[in-house]
Amino acid sequence: MIPFLNLKLINQAHREEIIRSLMDTFDSGWYILGDRLREFENLFAKYTHTKHAIGVGNGLDALSIILKAYDFKPQSEVIVPANTYIATILAISQNNLKPVLVEPRIEDYNIDVEKIEACITENTKAIMLVHLYGRCCNMDGINALAKKYNLKIIEDCAQSHGATYNGIKAGNLGDAAGFSFYPGKNLGALGDAGGITTNDDQLAKKIIALRNYGSEEKYVNIYKGYNSRLDEMQAAILSVKLKYLDADNLVRKNIASYYLEHIKNNKIILPEKGNEESNVWHLFVVRSNERNKFQTYLKENNIQTLIHYPIPAHLQEAYKELNRHSYPITEKICNEVISLPISPVMSMDEVQKVVEVVNQF
Repeated sequence: MIPFLNLKLINQAHREEIIRSLMDTFDSGWYILGDRLREFENLFAKYTHTKHAIGVGNGLDALSIILKAYDFKPQSEVIVPANTYIATILAISQNNLKPVLVEPRIEDYNIDVEKIEACITENTKAIMLVHLYGRCCNMDGINALAKKYNLKIIEDCAQSHGATYNGIKAGNLGDAAGFSFYPGKNLGALGDAGGITTNDDQLAKKIIALRNYGSEEKYVNIYKGYNSRLDEMQAAILSVKLKYLDADNLVRKNIASYYLEHIKNNKIILPEKGNEESNVWHLFVVRSNERNKFQTYLKENNIQTLIHYPIPAHLQEAYKELNRHSYPITEKICNEVISLPISPVMSMDEVQKVVEVVNQF
């Protein structure tokens, strides 16, 4: 079986370095808010070319804490793509804010900038964009709208570690950005982990307090905060793996290029190639109007696939208040998408096998 993602093999490549880093952390006797976290935060800020990187517990907390720090009036509106993973929308709801869903472009699956302006009202405070599947959004158009209507731009960078737009790294394209370092991400920890980047000094100061019970000084709480701290062990692992992120992303790009060049099947709709630097190919997502049959066929031929995501947020029971809205492009995408294997440890034989099998469907 060609696995969708072989995490064991990915991490095995850095086994000795990770073990040394973990043992150093173990021997330090300090496991929360210590030197390993500060090291990773400094390294990640340097990598994203931002002034501040702040480690938190996971990607959802990263987005939620950013919104909490902005302290928008209850029921203020936040524009968000309709086809994102539910975590992006949960962050909005958790802050008693109203998600306003906008359809994506079907060509690249990112939010359709041409559809945003019609959704902006006097209650709109922010655009929470998602660089979906590893591809940066159209930031020129989004920045123009944000400037016109005085909106904050919050990036969901859970899938776009290392992607760039006009030479600027994801995480440095808006006012603040949330990252997930979930194990399956391009930069993955060995457990839950997340981070926030920003160039706003005051926002960063508030976020640092919010992640730690709303406290800048122990037992002195100035905000109603969170317990959401990137622990020393995960920070130590991430510092090791960050060194290899660009090389791993290059392998992903090479696999994606091979797929795009060699998959030739009119039953399969390939993703738009786009600008090479703007996409780190966290996922290689194709579409088929025979998806279930296609997925079964791939499984029978020993190729594991996943579906990102089968049910859109507005059709989830958790968001039944959004059920009355219709998002046909999002629904079409959710009914047709299927993700092929792509990872930095795939062999060329495996890549060629995927292409061969897909072309014979």
